[in-house]
Amino acid sequence: MGDSIIDKHPSYTWIPGKGSMRFEGQDVIIFWIETAMKSFLDTIEEVSGDAAANIVMETAGFRMGKIVSDFFKQDSIENVVHSLPEIYAAAGWCELEIVDFSAENETALIRMKNSWEYKVNKLQRKEKMGTFLAGHFAGTLTGLFNRNTSFSVVKSQLTGDEYDEIRYFPSNGSPIKDIHSFIRQNEQDEIQRLERKVEERTETLMNLVKEISSPLIPVLDGIVVMPLIGKYDEARADDLFKRTMEELPAYEANFLILDVTGLDSDIDAYSISLLQSLTNSSKLLGTKSVIVGISPKLSMKLTESNIEMQDIDYFSTLKHAIHFALAQEGKQIIG
Repeated sequence: MGDSIIDKHPSYTWIPGKGSMRFEGQDVIIFWIETAMKSFLDTIEEVSGDAAANIVMETAGFRMGKIVSDFFKQDSIENVVHSLPEIYAAAGWCELEIVDFSAENETALIRMKNSWEYKVNKLQRKEKMGTFLAGHFAGTLTGLFNRNTSFSVVKSQLTGDEYDEIRYFPSNGSPIKDIHSFIRQNEQDEIQRLERKVEERTETLMNLVKEISSPLIPVLDGIVVMPLIGKYDEARADDLFKRTMEELPAYEANFLILDVTGLDSDIDAYSISLLQSLTNSSKLLGTKSVIVGISPKLSMKLTESNIEMQDIDYFSTLKHAIHFALAQEGKQIIG
């Protein structure tokens, strides 16, 4: 190869006693493909998942390929490309063939046979060709052409072909961009997953609140109590009103005692409107309303709102309201 930079480096330098092995002038190590390398790739997939592992392997291969191209920068592209089969075969990576190459069009068609990645993928019972070596040569060509190079798989040994065949061509993208996009997409997917989880949890809690919030409690014959608790927005107020009107007739109650002791201190229009709706509608059902536990703030709010709530009795405690309701029916609690 004349003055090729490749000729200036011996293939191997191995000094077992010093634990030193060099190939093409660089330190190298040896991995057992069927055991150590497979275990390494299995671990990546177990930790990150198949989709992420493919992106990681392609990106790692791409970056490593860029390093290879940097090593050969001083040589001509043609010399480097045509020397790759010998180099990768000597390194035990694969049997490589450059089927077609065009520096002008920045394209290439390569074939790989019995690569280490194929051997590992076969042991893993994969049905789809791995992305490391394809990405690796994309990185190498990207460095040589000084332009992003992508690839498409034409043939694969894993699917029964005699060899892996990969076509390379100019591209605006790169695995490095892809992995950043993948990370952002994963983050977005995780945010959406958490949002869905929050929505589901919120819906569950809302349903629970509906079940336990302000139930009708029968305390004596003809008397039911409804505690109003917390803050009522439009949806919660509407739901409570509908449930009350549906359930109240079943109790055949003469008195509905509305206990407002637990209402939120920041009384709003919804809470006041709810009180008016409950008292007016229960009256139409033949049930008299009594309100207990009105705070000074609620008293002022009711006065300022000018809401008419006639024929309603008010008491400070629930005990007084129950005694009042019993007295209206000529009854009393003895003992």
